[in-house]
Amino acid sequence: MDIRFQDTTVAVTGAGHGFGREIAHRFAALGARVFACDLDAEALAATAAGPGTGIVTEAFDLTAPGAAAAWIAGIERATGGPVGVLASNAGGVRGQVMRPVEQVPEADWHAIMAINLHAHFALAQAVAPGMKQAGRGAIVTTSSGAGLAPSMTGIQAYTAAKHGLVGLTRQLAHELGPHGIRANSVAPGLILSNPASLAQWEAYGPEKQRATIEGIALRRLGTARDVADAVLYLASDFAGFVNGQVLSLDGGR
Repeated sequence: MDIRFQDTTVAVTGAGHGFGREIAHRFAALGARVFACDLDAEALAATAAGPGTGIVTEAFDLTAPGAAAAWIAGIERATGGPVGVLASNAGGVRGQVMRPVEQVPEADWHAIMAINLHAHFALAQAVAPGMKQAGRGAIVTTSSGAGLAPSMTGIQAYTAAKHGLVGLTRQLAHELGPHGIRANSVAPGLILSNPASLAQWEAYGPEKQRATIEGIALRRLGTARDVADAVLYLASDFAGFVNGQVLSLDGGR
């Protein structure tokens, strides 16, 4: 199976590390014109510094009002055409840890919802007109195993937002499908790809780490490459009849 994205404009969010960085690098290696964003300018610069990537980066807060629309509009001006693939990957727990529900400040709830759900809606809203005009396009969101079951993080807003993102993705598939636009999601399990997941893993201790591995049929944790490969497939013509689906990446948990 030879997947290529020659001359395809790809927008990748949350590209400063982990899944997003790997997704951006893989699309670039397969011929795409990649535009990537992240809140962390230093991490994003490291993504852009990858050998031969040619990735165009912009550091900004994706949750700021109008930020997603402005970024997509800038990409369309720069390329003279629509975004062909939106890899809507940005998310995370924003440094939060599990607390009893009665102890969670309202602002902390909204912060997690903003990046894990609202930003994805704003991005889809921004790319839809151009994709409709082109009569084709692919949106791939990064949800989570926490979008299909209670979250291992225990963070209420995180699992609520990821469940919402799964619903949004499926709704986009039905609304945009008649225009030739597909929307699907990848749902990774525990993958050590960022400081939050590493901290979560270390907090388990050796016994729980061993039990976690033994609870995975493949007897290993996933990698950022596993996630990027799934995104590439869902964005490609090989998934041309795949729409509204959530692909679990958990090794058979």
